[in-house]
Amino acid sequence: MIIYFASLATLLITAFWTIDPFTTRIVRDWNLDNFRIILTDSTYWSIIGRTVLLAVLVTLTDAVLAFPFAYYMARVASRRVQTLLFAAVLLPLWASYLARVYAWILILNHSGVLNWSLQSIGLPPANIGYTNTAMWVVFSYIWLPFMIIPIYAALERVPESLIEAAADLGARRWRTLRDVILPLAAPGVLAGSIFTFSLTLGDYITPALVGGASSSFIGNVVYANIGIANNIPFAAALSMVTVVVMAVYLFVAYRLGAFEAL
Repeated sequence: MIIYFASLATLLITAFWTIDPFTTRIVRDWNLDNFRIILTDSTYWSIIGRTVLLAVLVTLTDAVLAFPFAYYMARVASRRVQTLLFAAVLLPLWASYLARVYAWILILNHSGVLNWSLQSIGLPPANIGYTNTAMWVVFSYIWLPFMIIPIYAALERVPESLIEAAADLGARRWRTLRDVILPLAAPGVLAGSIFTFSLTLGDYITPALVGGASSSFIGNVVYANIGIANNIPFAAALSMVTVVVMAVYLFVAYRLGAFEAL
């Protein structure tokens, strides 16, 4: 924990430095130039907005997909089926991240499996390869297990006696789901959203491989400024944007009780 906060402090300090345009060396004169560029340049606002919006969309998508799956695992499936489903959820995590991304590239590109399947049944090709839609699909798939597991853990802890009491009081299944199960499972949903939101917010591999050259996200810009542009102070300043966004998100999640499910 000490090392983690020390690295964040170092990152913050570096963000106040600049680069000499002639020697490309770091000038350790304290100023706000990097933050001023981020706040005043509409390009960076667009990049930040696009990244946060995609993180929100992926989080919402995974929550919608994960809840019924986790509910079936926790409340309906037999112990044997539950084990099989758990293995199915965890199995993709054993595969390489890059292997899963490249598999989706083969599916979504212009001559991929998706377009071929649609054309074979007489439908027009989707042509979503190397777009923001492709990134949304890939991110939703890759981070889905991180949403399923916390929701499953929260649903498994719902006392059966509360569900029986709701039935005894005349509540139907949907009313029980809305008034009993969903409020108790909400911390699990929020805990899962922390994973999906933060992992999407800081990723740069999937946007680079799946989104194409026109898809600029915070992670890609940070990577470019560290490698190609050799402007580490500006990369540190832009990285602090993700730190601030996640700090706000974690505070809201904490106030809503997300850490009860962790």
